[in-house]
Amino acid sequence: MPAVAVCRQAQLEDVEPLYLMIENYARQGIMLPRSRAVLQRQIGDFVVAEVDGVVVGCGSLCRLGEELVEVRSLGIAEGFKGRGLGSMLVEQLVKEARRLSIPKIMALTYEVSFFLKNGFTVVEKEIFPEKVWTDCVNCSKQHCCDEIAVLKILD
Repeated sequence: MPAVAVCRQAQLEDVEPLYLMIENYARQGIMLPRSRAVLQRQIGDFVVAEVDGVVVGCGSLCRLGEELVEVRSLGIAEGFKGRGLGSMLVEQLVKEARRLSIPKIMALTYEVSFFLKNGFTVVEKEIFPEKVWTDCVNCSKQHCCDEIAVLKILD
């Protein structure tokens, strides 16, 4: 029988698998680390993808202003990439942004083609002063950022 994938709101018992997945990406330099304490505080911002009851993907929304949210900590465990789980998570995050009546959703990414496939367009990072003053000001890559900004306008 094929594996069953579901996307759901994260719960406190998901903190450890979230932490381990995000930490793996952070060690590779492609995601900002998140402590267990931060994950516990922000668990309501996260959605997870499960396959047969095991958390294999995650993503979160961070509000940057009245009209803008950011997709953060979007990742899929090794062995589960290429199965549509990332798109399923983004779709869930877009639904949440719509529910909150937030018209713009952005991300900073190295996976531009993934976001293009999910309806985002490439934009200049500088159009997001909310992001720059919230996070970039404290980032070690602040003056040499190599991530690409993408944006989706919700209808």
